[in-house]
Amino acid sequence: MTVMQTTAAATEQAPDETLTRTDICSAPPRRHPRPDGQDRYTISEVVAFTGLSAHTLRWYERIGLMSHIDRSHTGQRRYTNRDLDWLDLVGKLRLTGMPVADMVRYAELVRAGDGTYEERRELLETTRRDVLERIAELQDALAVLDRKIGFYAGAGRAHASHEGDSTR
Repeated sequence: MTVMQTTAAATEQAPDETLTRTDICSAPPRRHPRPDGQDRYTISEVVAFTGLSAHTLRWYERIGLMSHIDRSHTGQRRYTNRDLDWLDLVGKLRLTGMPVADMVRYAELVRAGDGTYEERRELLETTRRDVLERIAELQDALAVLDRKIGFYAGAGRAHASHEGDSTR
């Protein structure tokens, strides 16, 4: 999701002034670190970084989930670090179960600019509520599994002790 982050440079340079806040895509460390100083990637490199297929990347672009991807002079797609950050965010949104139509809508709102913050927030809050409901459902399912596992563990010990009694 989009995160408002205070930049470290702002806190070091001007501790008494208002901190600089930037709207960025934030995600945990990547599976495949990007090469330092590089900001142009082929589709095959992006496949390796993200685990997405080239077909999926092209589909994301076609449906408007990705903004325009630059091309080399030979017509090959050239992704940037910003594109990879966006793909990290899209991956997180997919994990939430957000429908593709809502992800595309979110992408459109981002491209429309700062005037869409409220609409973006509402969309993300709706998704957050859905995620919390799913977490509660999964916690209930986990509790049932734990009870069953406990029952079978106890039943297994009882069964083993009865077998031991019959062999004496």
